[in-house]
Amino acid sequence: MDLNQILVFARVVQAGSFSGAARLLEMPKSTVSRKISELEERIGARLIQRTTRKLGLTDAGRIYYEHSARIVAEVEEAEHAVRSTQADPRGLLRVSAPLSFALLGPIVGEYLRRHAEVEVELMCTDRQVDLVEERFDVAIRAAPLADSTLVARSLGTIKRVLVAAPSYCKRKGTPRTPADLAKHACISFGAGVTPNVWSLHAGDEKAEIRVSPRLTVNDLEIMREVVRLGIGIAWMPEFICVDDIRAGRLKRVLPEWRSAETPLHAIYPTARHLSPKVVAFIDLVREKISL
Repeated sequence: MDLNQILVFARVVQAGSFSGAARLLEMPKSTVSRKISELEERIGARLIQRTTRKLGLTDAGRIYYEHSARIVAEVEEAEHAVRSTQADPRGLLRVSAPLSFALLGPIVGEYLRRHAEVEVELMCTDRQVDLVEERFDVAIRAAPLADSTLVARSLGTIKRVLVAAPSYCKRKGTPRTPADLAKHACISFGAGVTPNVWSLHAGDEKAEIRVSPRLTVNDLEIMREVVRLGIGIAWMPEFICVDDIRAGRLKRVLPEWRSAETPLHAIYPTARHLSPKVVAFIDLVREKISL
């Protein structure tokens, strides 16, 4: 099989003439004609009807073009994909991410530092945006994915842990079992509409604990500040408090207990013609997130 013959045939059909295909391919018209003749001889069928006025496809030519056009498109797609990996990221990158996803701040900063020719629009919302309709390049979503035509790439998982300030534990004591949480001041994430039930897991064990929070808030930064002041025990994503735990500003409570893991994905409209700016961003998020 000679892929050059297939490419020439596709270009002749698309251009509507041998001379037009020769211009597209930047080769002599005689070479185009020779390639078509060789192709017809090889497959044993006439593909193109040549007249002095116009060019037309035979029935065999129409069938052959339907298949060969897909082959040419795939080859062009492969070449584009390779070129894209070699190009530098540039232009505007539009990203959607969940509210209070503080982990993304340093990542966006690093992305802008690495790639001087990009700009970023980051919209934080818990609404599931329509990537195509609203022209977003990529979305970060923390939830099980619904069936969709969108492309998803796993970034890891998120889990919630119980934390409190050392001052709170010194003043109020430390819970020994999940049931003890009902007796403590608790800080909960949410809108306060649904009952505050914390679902805790420790290996195969599971505990459902109903708490009466002193504070319910839908902003993780505010939640972290309040728990650091020693107001109560918080049930919050590990990524938001890991630095405070390492620094001793917070400590794990019931460290063997945590939430079920929530999958984290990067979502984008299509894998075809994925631009270097999107590839670089997703790769950096995967590199930096360790959940």
